[in-house]
Amino acid sequence: MHKILVTGGAGFLGSHLCERLLRDGHDVLCVDNFFTGSKRNIAHLMGNPYFELMRHDVTFPLFVEVDRIYNLACPASPVHYQFDPVQTTKTSVHGAINMLGLAKRVKARILQASTSEVYGDPEVHPQTEDYWGRVNPVGIRSCYDEGKRCAETLFFDYHRQHALDIKVVRIFNTYGPRMHPNDGRVVSNFIVQALKGEDITIYGDGSQTRSFCYADDLIEGFVRMMDTEEGFTGPINIGNPGEFTMLELAELVLKLTGSRSKLAFKPLPSDDPKQRQPNIDLAREKLGWQPVTPLEEGLGKTIAYFRDLLDIPA
Repeated sequence: MHKILVTGGAGFLGSHLCERLLRDGHDVLCVDNFFTGSKRNIAHLMGNPYFELMRHDVTFPLFVEVDRIYNLACPASPVHYQFDPVQTTKTSVHGAINMLGLAKRVKARILQASTSEVYGDPEVHPQTEDYWGRVNPVGIRSCYDEGKRCAETLFFDYHRQHALDIKVVRIFNTYGPRMHPNDGRVVSNFIVQALKGEDITIYGDGSQTRSFCYADDLIEGFVRMMDTEEGFTGPINIGNPGEFTMLELAELVLKLTGSRSKLAFKPLPSDDPKQRQPNIDLAREKLGWQPVTPLEEGLGKTIAYFRDLLDIPA
């Protein structure tokens, strides 16, 4: 059993991670400031004697005794991270400094939940971990992109300077139950609009692509990365290499929901990447990991969650 801290533990992915760690027999401390996280996501865990919840903002130091840290704290959708861009950068940078300081003090292994956004609008496709990216440092998405890039810098500097045991995972588009219905991400947008019978909003001509990984698959990758031998730091891509256009996703959501919603085309947002697809050769080699949930199956579970959340009958 490990005593494990999960920052952002009441969020979409954080709650799935807390659930998995408890199932594996660990003692879990969930820390969240509830900016985008929700008590609903972790309510079913509150009766577990090995689960503890603390309301805390990682931009302030935290003094606890743990031996592993998963640092997931940061709003991850454009709607939320652009609401207060300065705070988003602080969460990534000050949050990383505070969690790294904690890990250094208690000699904990620490994993950083980074993002495919560090690649920006890539010139290399699919993206491999040795690609440095093409990021706009002064755009409206920079608070998130550059904040996460700086967090990675801090992790590797703490590793080199203080011999800290670090792991860095770059998350590609992930979906599943407990996504925020108003987070502006394409999967939740399409599902909520389809279930409500509203027009499905497609930016640009719908030819831009994304690769969608189901939450359970991603969490499996997290856990395997945390359990790798000391010295293997990453960064490592965790995502689904299956690539779909926005039009293909919209058509699949319409089919699975039985919705009669129409497609509505709008201009492409600033700095929105045209393609996003992970190369997961390193994850296959080092973790023995690859996603196993087909998109149609994962979408079915996600649609069922949103039907319940929005109280829309099947």
